[in-house]
Amino acid sequence: MARPVTLFTGQWADLPFEQIAAKAAEFGYDGLELACWGDHFEVDKALSDDGYVRRHWEILGKYNLKCFAISTHLVGQCVCDDPIDERHKGILPPRIWGDGDPEGVRQRAAEEVKNTARAAAKFGVKVVNGFVGSSVWKYLYFFPPTSQEIIEKGFKDFADRWNPILDVFDEVGVKFALEVHPTEIAYDFWTTKRTLEAIGHREAFGINLDPSHLYWQMVDPVAFVYEFGAKIYHVHVKESIRVLDGRNGILASHLDFGDPRRGWDFVSPGRGGVPFERIFRALNSVGYQGPLSVEWEDSGMNREQGAREALQMVRRLDLTPSDVAFDAAFAAKG
Repeated sequence: MARPVTLFTGQWADLPFEQIAAKAAEFGYDGLELACWGDHFEVDKALSDDGYVRRHWEILGKYNLKCFAISTHLVGQCVCDDPIDERHKGILPPRIWGDGDPEGVRQRAAEEVKNTARAAAKFGVKVVNGFVGSSVWKYLYFFPPTSQEIIEKGFKDFADRWNPILDVFDEVGVKFALEVHPTEIAYDFWTTKRTLEAIGHREAFGINLDPSHLYWQMVDPVAFVYEFGAKIYHVHVKESIRVLDGRNGILASHLDFGDPRRGWDFVSPGRGGVPFERIFRALNSVGYQGPLSVEWEDSGMNREQGAREALQMVRRLDLTPSDVAFDAAFAAKG
C-alpha cells in the first residue's frame, strides 16, 4: 500500500495543537509531524509532566491521526552555527538563548537536542528531524581565499559537537535525520557525502530528504535518493521553483521570499519543478517505507488550500510497487 501522508506543523505553529490536529484530519491526512515549537511538542513538558505524552496521544487518537516523527529544526540550528546573533534569538526559547553568549547558546542547544531524543523515545517515535547548523556556511564563496583546512575544521567541529548528542540517540533508540539544506553542514550532494564521512556513517545519523532545497540548486533529487537511500530516515514533500530569467540570480539577491525578483522561491507542492513521481519511484526502489510529510511554504498561496491540494497530489503520485513484472504474462505457457 502507499505510504502514510503526514502534515508538518512547523508552518502552523501559530495554531494550538488540537486545532491543527482537527484541520489535518479534516483535510484527510494520516498524521502529523510535530514541530518542537509553538505548543505542538514541548520537550521540557514531555520530560517533566507524566501526563503530557498521554494527552498528546489522546488528541491524536481523537482525530484518528498518527505521528512518526518530531522536528527540532530551530534549536538544532544553533548547535554549530557561527556566528550566533539576533537571528538566533528570534527562533529560540529564552531558556536556550540565556544571556546570548554564543558558546553558551550552542551548549544549551546541544543539551536540548539530547533531551529531544529522550522526549521522542518517551513519546514513542523513532525519528527526530532537524538542522545541525554550520560554522563554515559563511565561507560559501571562497574569497578571500579559503583553504580546505578551514573547511575541514568546520566538519570536525560538527562531528565533535554532534557525536555526544548522537550517543544519547543511540541510548534511547531514536535516529536523527538532518534536513540537507543551505546554512547546514550538508547542503548539497558532495557536502552530504562529506558530512556522513565526518560522522563515521554512524547509524543514529541520517537524512530528512527535502527535494525543494536540492532542486533550486540544480541538484537532481532523484540521483540523491539513489545515492543516499539507505540513510533516508524521513521525507518532506516540499516544493520550489526556479525563475532564472536573465535578471534573477540563483543566490536570490538578498530579497525576501515571495519577491518576484528572486531567482528561486518556495511554492506549494505540485506547483513547482520538483519531479515528485520520479522521487517516489526512487524511494520505492531504495526501500523507503516511512511517511511522506507535506511541508507547505508558499508566500503567495493560502496554506489551507495548499495543504489540501498537496495531499491530493501525493495520493495521486505515490505508487504502490508492483509485485509482478508487467511482461510476465507474455511468457509462453507449456
